[in-house]
Amino acid sequence: MADRFRFPITAKPEDIDELGHVSNLVYVRWVLETATAHSIALGWGQAEYLASGNVWVVRRHEIDYLMPVVVGQQLVGETWVDPWKAASCVRRTELVRDGVVVARAATTWAFMAIASGKPQRIPDEMKALFA
Repeated sequence: MADRFRFPITAKPEDIDELGHVSNLVYVRWVLETATAHSIALGWGQAEYLASGNVWVVRRHEIDYLMPVVVGQQLVGETWVDPWKAASCVRRTELVRDGVVVARAATTWAFMAIASGKPQRIPDEMKALFA
């Protein structure tokens, strides 16, 4: 398995839904925040993607909600990329509290040209960086 990037998360009062636990939408936000933090940590923030003329676009999210999270609980978002295709990849994310996975996600990302909106081949250098 690829190395995992780790990102700290704390459930805030505004993350809580009417049932008293973190809203399903917030889990999606955390998955995206973890992916973004990983990319930035590797030197690929918004400015670098814009300069390259390419961006990552979400094509699909799958999330398994395994345990509830309540306000104040601290988690770690763990993410890695696996597998790679020519113009897309699947990023796996686990949200972990005290060593227990509370949610598991698989997000399919497409590498797209900004100008045309068409899929682009992912450079081998980028695959190597994120692998």
